[in-house]
Amino acid sequence: MKPLFLNPPTFEDFDGGAGARYQASREVTSFWFPGWLTYPAGMIPGARVVDAPVQRLDLDACLKIAKDFDMVVMYTSTPTLAIDVETARRVKAQRPETVTVLTGPHVSVLPEESLRFADGAVDIVCRGEFDYSTAELCAGKPWEEVDGISFMKDGKVQHTKDRPPIQDLDALPFASQVYKRDLPIEEYVIPHFKHPYVSIYASRGCPSRCIYCLWPQTFSGRTLRKRSPENVYEEVKWIKENLPQVKDISFDDDTFTADKQHAIAIARAIKPLNVSWVINARANCDYETLKELSDAGMHHVVVGYESGNEQILKNIKKGVTKAQAIEFTKNCKKLGITVHGAFVLGLPGETRETIKETIAYAIDLDLTSIQVSLASPYPGTEFYQMAKENGWIASDSFLDATGHQKCVINYPDLTNQEIFDAVELFYNKFYFRPRYIARSIYSMLVDAKVRRKLLKEGAQYLSYMKKRKKAAC
Repeated sequence: MKPLFLNPPTFEDFDGGAGARYQASREVTSFWFPGWLTYPAGMIPGARVVDAPVQRLDLDACLKIAKDFDMVVMYTSTPTLAIDVETARRVKAQRPETVTVLTGPHVSVLPEESLRFADGAVDIVCRGEFDYSTAELCAGKPWEEVDGISFMKDGKVQHTKDRPPIQDLDALPFASQVYKRDLPIEEYVIPHFKHPYVSIYASRGCPSRCIYCLWPQTFSGRTLRKRSPENVYEEVKWIKENLPQVKDISFDDDTFTADKQHAIAIARAIKPLNVSWVINARANCDYETLKELSDAGMHHVVVGYESGNEQILKNIKKGVTKAQAIEFTKNCKKLGITVHGAFVLGLPGETRETIKETIAYAIDLDLTSIQVSLASPYPGTEFYQMAKENGWIASDSFLDATGHQKCVINYPDLTNQEIFDAVELFYNKFYFRPRYIARSIYSMLVDAKVRRKLLKEGAQYLSYMKKRKKAAC
């Protein structure tokens, strides 16, 4: 079978496709590459990847493309399951023999519920990593013999045995080669990365125990699996030679620094290539490791600080203290590494006072940029189980009508509306303080590109806030 790997149409500026870190429309336009879809697409002859939100394709356009394929594999999520099932239903309606497949964390955790919810629109769900599952299906292997899938047969859900996580990551194709073949690279934008950029993985899985983090608990696992530094070098070299327009390479690993020796080995391997790169890191990475990475071209880190309250950090099993995070941030500044800090409001233990504490903490850290998310208890996570047992979940819908994130957590002494409103307060307090404004004005004066970027982001941010207020009303 010839497969179409589809990141299906959802909402305008929706950033929650395969490989993404944020399952909602963003404050400013941001798009991660659909990395998970590209690996099997690079393994199967005749395969194609379509990223509808980025390519601005509506459902009719996707259906037209799907007519030429025997299988349509879609990455879904908890917030978009209903929309994606409807896409599958339309695919089956126009060509009943097309095999429809759903992948991603939600169906991995709830395969039977997902198939019954789809009510015939979805033939198969893949549990966990689906690289080889889809390859075997397309090669014609009987469904009952393909590990890691679930499907309906005679009105009952059949589950094949679990597929173990892939150990030999070097055997997989280069995601970047599929990007070049199928996707408009210049359309992918992360405002705090150089543009254009591409994202790749040097590892899968994360050994950390954070109770809210979706991927390690539901999909990629808590066992770290690594590509060899030599294999990573070959892909970075290929990117440099074949995608000369790329100005940043993002290592979209759950935690690039989880194995510091592996991170250093990669840095030393790619240093001669003289490329600019970005990582996801934990705020307990030591100065010596950061320096090795910085010397090799790593200039920017994306870091989950989450909260400025020590007890909340313990509640969520973050494994990083405020003291460690403060030292990490100081070390980044010493080395000239810019920091994009991620914070979450509404985690267990949140109060009006802890929200103020976290805002003050972010301001004191004086990070380059921030993002503020609403705590979302996704099925399959320890946070979901905790929230369900304590009656904290106020709604089953994670999104409003325009695709923007809603607060579904409601505590006895802190309402979901208060948590929701605190996001805007957080952004305003951080970005509209005199020091940050002065720094931004200076950047605008000395760099025309920065000026255009800041003005564009400012306009998008104001537009986003208007949408949020309208939706809240």
